[in-house]
Amino acid sequence: MPNGNIVVTEERGTRVITLRRPSKKNAITQDMYREMSRAIDTAQNNPDVRCMIITGGSGVFTAGDDIDDFMQAEANSETLSDGAKFLYSLALNVKPIIAAVDGASIGMGTVMLFHCDYVLASNAATFSAPYIHLGLVPVGAASLLMPNTMGYQRAFAMLVMGRTFTAAEAHAAGFVNTVVSPGHTEVEARKVARDICRLPAEAVAASRKLLRAAPEELTRRIDQEAHLFGERLKSDEATAAFNAFANRKKK
Repeated sequence: MPNGNIVVTEERGTRVITLRRPSKKNAITQDMYREMSRAIDTAQNNPDVRCMIITGGSGVFTAGDDIDDFMQAEANSETLSDGAKFLYSLALNVKPIIAAVDGASIGMGTVMLFHCDYVLASNAATFSAPYIHLGLVPVGAASLLMPNTMGYQRAFAMLVMGRTFTAAEAHAAGFVNTVVSPGHTEVEARKVARDICRLPAEAVAASRKLLRAAPEELTRRIDQEAHLFGERLKSDEATAAFNAFANRKKK
């Protein structure tokens, strides 16, 4: 059954995947990961889908993982299973993906952008992957893709120091293509999608494959990070961080 927090629509050769959970700043649950994976996977052999857009709508992209949902999955020994499937869907995807970011993009919200092919952000957007503050390590091949895209020092600042980047800093770092006014990211993303859809599909696919890291290299790094992530979840640092988070929610 489709998840109401993920809305998938089709328009002129473009599949639009919209995160729609505004009351929780589009925090991603395991169900939402499954729906996004399905939307990406079913596009692969569908010639009517020429490219995809991922958006959080106006004013927000995503706050990353829903921590309560994540902790419940971890307690049931399903940690990262659906998140990992989503990451594999991104790594194995062969269709161009455009991201439209209007607002905060945290954790997985930022990591997924490095699997996208074109990123638009409003000048109100911010980007962070603060796994370090929970005593954890990067996921989603971020440790491979981020240094390759924006250089080691910037990747260190984001992944090891937990720094937040503004839209201007993200543009300068090379992982945002275009910065637009708030409320305009989705409109501009649709324009980019139309440009892509007018290009020869086979040539686009072949050229994209040449530009990107090999899928097996990405999945290897995803697996390596997931193993370390699982080890870190059991660490004293992570336990203390998650307990502190739970205590803050009770106050």
